[in-house]
Amino acid sequence: MADDSRLVDSDASEAEQRRLVAGWQGRYYEDFAVGDVYKHPYGRTVTETDNVWLTNLTMNVNPMHFNEAYAAETEFGERLVDGTFVIALAVGMSVIDVSANATANLGYDRVRHHAPVFHGDTIFAESEVLQKRESESRDHVGLVTTELRAYNADDELVLSLERTPMVLKREDAQPTAAQPTGWPDGVGTQPEDVDGRVVGRRKREERNEQ
Repeated sequence: MADDSRLVDSDASEAEQRRLVAGWQGRYYEDFAVGDVYKHPYGRTVTETDNVWLTNLTMNVNPMHFNEAYAAETEFGERLVDGTFVIALAVGMSVIDVSANATANLGYDRVRHHAPVFHGDTIFAESEVLQKRESESRDHVGLVTTELRAYNADDELVLSLERTPMVLKREDAQPTAAQPTGWPDGVGTQPEDVDGRVVGRRKREERNEQ
């Protein structure tokens, strides 16, 4: 027999537990520490379309990227992925951890392609914090230098580079759960929408009536 003392009104329980909780909003200047390594989530498989589109878009006329017959006669035996695509992909993968709150990227240095990338390779990226310092001209940001490293699924290093973004300080960004980065004020769920069981129940009733 069920223990009646543990039975609760599911609607009331859900309403009482409703909260507006901040998701991942990226690191601010204060969150970085020299020596920290961030392994960026997911990984991305490079497709032929990625390579062909970027090669055409940037007017890269080296046949190694778009001429299979030509590439087949080279030491690689097939087309290579445009190196600038690999750079853009790895940098993009790092944004979630390094520069989601950057106001500008000051530079990319020591760029090295260590191994070729082919169609079908899956790329993973990580960043290591090399240096951080206060900005001399802007009080609301600091400068963070990281080494970005990209690998294929065989753990072969294919790319490394250093980059230095200006990153907002937390006190100046003032992130909130109701208005995360990129959201206009007042859009979506607001604190008053989740303030207690009565509000929560009313919201459900309103949705049911529509």
